[in-house]
Amino acid sequence: MLENFINFLTYEKRLSSHTICAYQTDLIQLSSYLQTHFQIAELSHANPKLLRSWIMELAKQGLNNRSINRKIASLKAFYGFLYAKEYTSSDISIQLRSLKVKKGLPIFLREQELLHLLDEHPFTDDFEGWRARLVLELLYSTGIRLQELINLQDNDINFYDRTIRVLGKRNKERILPLPKHILPIIEGYLQQRNTIIAKAPIHFFITINNKPCYPMLIYKLVKKYLASYTQADRHSPHVLRHTFATHLLNRGADLQAIKELLGHASLAATQVYTHNSMEKLKEIFLQAHPRA
Repeated sequence: MLENFINFLTYEKRLSSHTICAYQTDLIQLSSYLQTHFQIAELSHANPKLLRSWIMELAKQGLNNRSINRKIASLKAFYGFLYAKEYTSSDISIQLRSLKVKKGLPIFLREQELLHLLDEHPFTDDFEGWRARLVLELLYSTGIRLQELINLQDNDINFYDRTIRVLGKRNKERILPLPKHILPIIEGYLQQRNTIIAKAPIHFFITINNKPCYPMLIYKLVKKYLASYTQADRHSPHVLRHTFATHLLNRGADLQAIKELLGHASLAATQVYTHNSMEKLKEIFLQAHPRA
C-alpha cells in the first residue's frame, strides 16, 4: 500500500521528489512506531487512537509543532488515499487536527545588500561563476521556488518575449517576465555550459558532470554568496523568494499581481508579505507624521 501511495504521488499528483521523500520518511517512522509499541505490522491496521498516540510521542520527543504538522499532513494524505482507493472502509485520519504554530514574519534581505552582491561581486568567468550569478539573479528577479528552478529546461526561456515558463505546484504553469539585464547572463551561462558538455542536457541548470542540479547544491551556492554580503540570519533560496515579494510590495506593487507572480493558489498565502521593512516604516512615518 505504501508503494502504491508513493506511485500515486509520483505519477498522478506529480509532487516534487523532496515532498515524496518526506511523506515516505514520515510513514516509515509511523510504521516503526506501530511495530515497536503495538506489534502492528500494517499501516492500514492502525486506528485514530494510535495515530494520536504517535503525534503525542513526537511532541514528547521535542519535535516542534511545524514539523509535527508536516507529519500530520502525510498521515492525512496516506489514509485519505487508502480510503479513496477502497483499501480501507474509513479514513482514520479525518479527525486529526493540526497544532497551533506561531507565524513569524518572512525573512528578507535589504535592497542595498542584495544589489551590492549582484552588481559588484567578482563572479569568476567560468561555468560555475556564470551559473552562480544566474541562479541568484533568477531567484531574486522572478521569485521562483527552488524546485521550479531545478526543473527548468532550455525551452522554458523565451528570449524574444523576455519571459520564463515555470511549472509550479500541482503542475500549474505560469509565465513570468524577465528583466532585460538578465538575458546576457543567461547567454553567458549557456555559452559556458555548452562548452563543457558533449550533448544537450535535459535540464537547464546542470552540474559540471552534466547531471541535473540538486537542492543541496543550490542551497550551498546561495548560502555561500548571501552570507558574505547580508546580515540576515538565514541564507536560503526561499529567503530570496521572500525578498522578491517584499521589495515589490515596498515599491508599490499590487498584492494580486504579486500573488500571480509567486504562483500562490490564494491571496491569503500572499498576505504575509503585507509587512513592511523598518526602512519603509520610517519613510512612511517621516512623510506622514506632523511631529516627525
